[in-house]
Amino acid sequence: MVELIRELALTFVPLFVAMDPVGNLPIFLALTEEGTATHRKKTANLATLTAFGVGLLFVAVGKAIFSLLGIEVTDFLMAGGIILLILAIRYLITGKALDTEDLSASETIGVVPLGTPLVVGPAVLAALLLLMGQHHIAIVLSSFIVNLVIQW
Repeated sequence: MVELIRELALTFVPLFVAMDPVGNLPIFLALTEEGTATHRKKTANLATLTAFGVGLLFVAVGKAIFSLLGIEVTDFLMAGGIILLILAIRYLITGKALDTEDLSASETIGVVPLGTPLVVGPAVLAALLLLMGQHHIAIVLSSFIVNLVIQW
């Protein structure tokens, strides 16, 4: 039992840090500030379901796709870091991470940008892939689902 809790903690913490539910909350609020409570709830549900689907799909076929294309995990991590660097530079230059006036009225903000890449982006996908190599799939998926519940 102690070993199970230890393994859950070892998989939960990296996914929690990669998902960053506390950091995503201000972005969610900014993107849904003009919507009603019903719209916010619908958007949160859609973002969580999208993140779950993308994460589950990646767990199922991510490694196979990487092998087929000749991509290694380090390549994926580098690409994710470059994307984050570009977004950070854009934020420093323009003072805005996202153009919220165009997105706030959209019905699909739960899918993009909230569900993916904010909730399940390159960091979470890389963490899932790395954790799958170190821990049992049931433990990794349990930690992923608990993190999604917290994110929701």
